[in-house]
This record gives sequence, structure tokens and C-alpha cells, in this order.
Amino acid sequence: MQINNRELSWLSFNERVLQEAQDESVPLIQRLRFLGIYSNNQDEFIKVRVANLIRMNNLKGEKATKTVEGYAVKDILEKVHNRIATAELIFSETYNKILQEMENNNIFVLNEKQLTKRQKTFCRDYFSREISPLVVPLMVRKATKIPFLSDEYIYHAVRMQLPHVKHAKYAIIRIPVNSKCPRFIELPSGREKKEIIFIDDIIRLCLDQIFFMFGYESISAHTFKLIRDAQLTVDDDINKSLIEKMEEGLEERLHGEPVRLIYDRDMPSDLLDILMNKLKLNDFKSQGGGRYHMLKHLMKFPVVGKQFEYEIHPPLPHPDIKPFSSIIQVIREKDIFLNFPYHTFDHVIDFLREAAIDPKVEIICITLYRTAERSKIINVLINAAQNGKEVIVLEELMARFDEEQNVENTEKLCKAGIKVIHGFKGLKVHSKLIYIGRKEKGTCKGYGYIGTGNFNEDTARQYTDFALLTTHPQITQDIKTIFDFLQNPHKHTSYKELMVSPYYMRGEFEKLIQNEIKNSRKGEKAAIYAKFNSLTDVRMIKLLYKAAQEGVEIKLIIRGACSLQPESAIGKNGMQAISIVDQYLEHGRTTIFHNGGDKKIYILSADWMTRNLDSRIEAGVPVYDPQIRQNIEDIFHIQWNDNVKARDLAWQDDNRYRTIPGSKPLRSQLVIYNYYKKIK
Repeated sequence: MQINNRELSWLSFNERVLQEAQDESVPLIQRLRFLGIYSNNQDEFIKVRVANLIRMNNLKGEKATKTVEGYAVKDILEKVHNRIATAELIFSETYNKILQEMENNNIFVLNEKQLTKRQKTFCRDYFSREISPLVVPLMVRKATKIPFLSDEYIYHAVRMQLPHVKHAKYAIIRIPVNSKCPRFIELPSGREKKEIIFIDDIIRLCLDQIFFMFGYESISAHTFKLIRDAQLTVDDDINKSLIEKMEEGLEERLHGEPVRLIYDRDMPSDLLDILMNKLKLNDFKSQGGGRYHMLKHLMKFPVVGKQFEYEIHPPLPHPDIKPFSSIIQVIREKDIFLNFPYHTFDHVIDFLREAAIDPKVEIICITLYRTAERSKIINVLINAAQNGKEVIVLEELMARFDEEQNVENTEKLCKAGIKVIHGFKGLKVHSKLIYIGRKEKGTCKGYGYIGTGNFNEDTARQYTDFALLTTHPQITQDIKTIFDFLQNPHKHTSYKELMVSPYYMRGEFEKLIQNEIKNSRKGEKAAIYAKFNSLTDVRMIKLLYKAAQEGVEIKLIIRGACSLQPESAIGKNGMQAISIVDQYLEHGRTTIFHNGGDKKIYILSADWMTRNLDSRIEAGVPVYDPQIRQNIEDIFHIQWNDNVKARDLAWQDDNRYRTIPGSKPLRSQLVIYNYYKKIK
């Protein structure tokens, strides 16, 4: 029973993203955007996972010798380093190939040496107007410490050779990239073509405007970036509020230890030595790259023509929710299943908006993990409080890389008089829940929402997620019980319908798997179908191996890290797993257990990862409505039959595309959109 290393498996996932950039059937500029997604993912992986491996490697004694998969930490570090370096070469080759194809379509990315006289004038004017006020050159001397360099920015390392002087002068310029200074600037050009320049190259063009006083013979600028350890430490000082501790922890994270220096491989050796020495980095923590870094900005490359982008499919209204009608009334009559981004997320916002002004609604409770920057959800909750509703918000502060936004949300909500509670140390709240209490016939009737994705209207257009809206009395009571527990964590709680971690979810899933094993032993049909973002929990994986050996049919759709090694040879029905990477990020989680024909179907916020099952508050809900159950099964089977964007996880190292002999091409995300479009 092989257990794949989590880090290497995650790198395989990001290499699948890189495959999308290589795929010539993907629209041209969208391929460029996939390079941006890959770059962003890789940076976060280094900040979090590689930084964690480095910390483990620095430990002394027995703790430092092994990872959970049995590898020596130093060996995994070396494998990861080599894998990243290899992928970086593929990235560069792919980027250059895309640039060539763009030129074939009259789209040009120019550098400072390729500009016309008119374009140079434009760039110098742009520099003086927009960039120059933000540029502060930092002189670097051997005898002084290097100024602090944030990993939120890219930098130019500048080398100036003065006449009749042996040693050069060095400087560092932070490249300002923000809403007013985008990374890419469209240049004036002819009607038949588009020409674009990096802001990096505008600064290179204008170095003479910055360093004119030195009278240099030659000058050059070479881009580099730092990646720092993203560990967030929150101290235990009881005299400080949690918000104060978070703000201090965020400030400390900005000054985390450098994990890696990525630099222009054409950088002069003396300039590179200065950087390495000042930052106290060794060769293992450095990586030569191309002329440009922090290419996550490719995700925001200018739109140069609709034909070079994916077709945007407008989100569909749910057939049971009519325009300008009460969503609460619809939910009272039947459960509603939403599948974003195929369905519009506006239904969720409208549900809360209606509750905010409904005179019969008494209380609104919600868990927030990641929200949009200008969140409509936050505005609706403030509006509800202003209308006299009791509003309770669980704001999980420890959502990696969104902590600052969550601190800001907390301050806004508290200012509006809303009761804000936070997760507990070592027990992150990751469930996606809404509870609305409405006075009806002398009692408080519960309306509930349980989903797999965040209350974020921006990502709801990019991530596929499931959500259930229901008035099922026991389910809504269980949701209310979770909120009661969050406010009174020392009070004993139990749940009749919901699977809730860390107390019950693992045990319930283990029982369901054991039940399939028992049914298989009796000669009955037994099957487990599941879809997760990641599958890395060793205990659950071993149980799945056992089920497969006992003849249980197992089909898994795992987008990201998969520590299970699927092999068709395991068990008489085999064990198969695929991963789908396409236009939307697959984020929905569901499980289907055959259960002797009386299928048990759940949607849930948790992956089968140890952290989700043992140290997070997660929620899974059983689906009872026959039509919704059929929808979920249909969606799973459509995705299972994908033979365009699905990869066979039996071949994780090279991410082989899945083939189904005799089948016509089936791209599941397009089929699913049309599936919902036909439902009236």
C-alpha cells in the first residue's frame, strides 16, 4: 500500500496547471493566465510547504528524521528543489512559446530596447507621471546592512560602472505594482496590432532619470524577488486582544526568514554575490530564472481580444428562484441545490438581503473564512444589524493570506454593533454555514445554508462549489447547535444529521466505509464515489485500500494533492482516481456511498486531510431531496467521464491525460453548464 508524499503530489497538481498553459486548444491569452496561476501557486507552496520542510530540517533529534510518508526531510527537500527547478525550465519554454504565438497574432510584449521613438516618449511620460513618485532607490554598500526587502514586491538590482573606478556601485529599486501602476502597460501602436510592456522595462528605460548624478559609464538592472517563510505566529499574551495579536503576527510574517531568492540568471556575479551575502543565503536557497519574476501578475494580463480568452458563460438562475420573488418562500417549500459558478451566487446575497429586511427574521448567523475585497456579504450583514436583527458572525481570522482582510472585516462588523466571534487556537473554523431564525406561527423556524465554498462573490465566479438551502428541522437545528457551540465551546453538543469535525466526521466516514466492506463481503454491490480537493489523511487512505481489496468499487476525483496511489489491480472492482484542471477551479466536495442501494450522499466543507478531520470545525450535510440527489450523482458521473481535462492519478509523476476507449471527447465543465441550462 503506497502512500504518496504530499509535497510531491501537490507539485504534480501545479504541473497540471502548467499543462493547461501548454495546451494549444486553450485560448492563447488564457494560457498566459494559467502561467500566472501556476506562478502564484508555486510561490505560496514555497512560502508554506518548503518553509515548513526547512524548519523541520533544522530541528534536532528524532523529530527531524522523518516526514509522515517515511522520507527523510532532507531527501524530500532535495526532491522538491529539483522538481521546482525542472518545472521552472518548462515554464520558461512555455512562456517563450506563447510569446511567439502572440506575435503571430500581432500581439507583442516589448522591452525597453524595442520601442519606437513615440513609444519611448510615452514611457518616459508615464514614468514621470505615475512611477517616479513611488520609486525610492536604496544604495547598497558592503559596509552597511541591506534594507528590509518584502516578498510582496519585485525588485531591480542595479549595477553602475563608474569611469576610472575598479569597483561598481550598487542599488536596489522596488518595482511599484498596484491599482494605479499595473504590471503591464499598453503602448501606443498601429491599428493592426497590440503592443505591451512590463513596468519593469519602463523603469529600465528611465534609469538615467534616477541615477543621472553618478556619471556612470554603463548601467544595468536585473530583476529579483524574495520568498519568505509565511508562518503566522500568534502569541499567548492574555493582556492583548486577538485582533492585536493577529496584527502583530501579520507584521512579523512580513519579516519572515527568506526561503528562496529568485534572480535573473544574467545578473552579474558581483551583484549576485552582494545580494546573497547581505541576505545570508546559500546556493540551495537561490534559483536563477528569466528576466521577469513574480509572474502571478500574468493572471491580470490586459484583454487584447475576446477570441484569445475563454468564452464567459453567464451564471444561470436556479429554475425555482424567480426574479423579484421571495427566496425564503421557495426554501420553505423545497430544498434548493446550488452549484457555482454554473448557478449565480446572487441567490446567496439575495437570500441574506431578504432576511436583513424581513420583519419576521429575528437572527442571522454566518461563518466567514474568505470574503471578497469589497464584500457584498459584509454590507448585507451590516444592513441587517441596522434593521434591528441579531447578527452573529464567526470570522475565522486564520485564513492563510487573507488574515489582513479578515481583521478589517472584524473591525467593520464590530463598529456596526454585530457580535463577532473567532475560531479557537488549534481549531480553525472552516465550515460554510448560515442560520436564519424567522418567527412563524409562534415559533422560530430555522432556514439553513451549508456549502463547500466561501462566501465570496469574486471566487464564486471561478470556483466550482456546492450549496444546500433547506428548512429541514433537524438539519437547521444542527446548524444552530454549531453556532451555539462556537459561542459556548465548553458546552457538550451532539448532532443528529450533520457530520461535524473534529468530533464526529472521521468516525462517521469510517463507519460508512466499513459498511461498504461488509456489504461487499456479503456479495452485494458496494461502491464509494468521492470528490475532494485533497486526499492525504493516511488513516482514511488505508481504509480505502482495505475497501478496494475487499471488492468495493472506488472512484475518486481529487483536484490537488493525492497521497493515495490508485491501481486498477487492487480489488476485483479496482480503485481509480482522476484529477480535473480546467477553466474553473474544482472546489466542490461530495461523497456517495452505495449503502445497499439506499445511497447516502453528502456535500461537505472538508477534504480528507488530517487537519480537516482532526483540527478544524467542518460540516457535512446529508442530501435527502430525490431531485438534488440525482443532480449530484449526474454531476459526478459527467466528471468521471471527462476525457479532455481529466488526468489519471495512477500516473501522477507525468500527469497522463485520461483516455476512455471508444468515447467521444467530453469536457465535463462545458457539459455540466449545458446540463443546468436544460433544467427548467
